[in-house]
Amino acid sequence: MKVNINSVHFKVDKKLEIFINEKVNKLSNMYDGVIGSDVTLKVANNDKPENKIAEIRLQIRGYDLYAKKQNKSFEEATDTAVDALKKQLIKYKNKIRKK
Repeated sequence: MKVNINSVHFKVDKKLEIFINEKVNKLSNMYDGVIGSDVTLKVANNDKPENKIAEIRLQIRGYDLYAKKQNKSFEEATDTAVDALKKQLIKYKNKIRKK
């Protein structure tokens, strides 16, 4: 699966890129219909320590799943977004089975 990583106003280091690829690729192991994903990383313009935002759009046949999470680090934000997408993917798979 192709994982596109976009960062807004900063450059992603190699360790973070590898971490995101590993996490997002686990989603494609859950369901064969995953085509690709877009990950967008941003820093929120606020004074809170939880200012790192990870948005993940998972492209599956005929549908897109989306999660946006904000946390203290990009790793934590990515982790919680992937967990949210896992739940969405399970719901989607169950929905397809019932048809």
